[in-house]
Amino acid sequence: MKQLGRFFSAFFLALTLLASVSCASTQKHEATGEYVDDSIITSKVKAAILNEPGLNSAEINVETFKGIVQLSGFVSSRADINKAVKLTRDVGGVKSVNNDMKLK
Repeated sequence: MKQLGRFFSAFFLALTLLASVSCASTQKHEATGEYVDDSIITSKVKAAILNEPGLNSAEINVETFKGIVQLSGFVSSRADINKAVKLTRDVGGVKSVNNDMKLK
């Protein structure tokens, strides 16, 4: 009877460890909380760009992974690029900005 109890204890311990490891983030995958945080950052950056007069938000793509924001798309001037990068850096939670925007 004791052996059966040990078996179940070991089984549940292994199951618990497996479950906790599977929820952890890796370099290429995010945990649920990280994904939600990145979604919020992306939304805030898009809102900041949308609310900025003179920037065409439809032509600027925003993606976030672990707090690193990537801006891509086409804009009319170097000033628009600089403005979008500055707005992005000012958003809370942004760790860094990768600028892949191009001039039309």
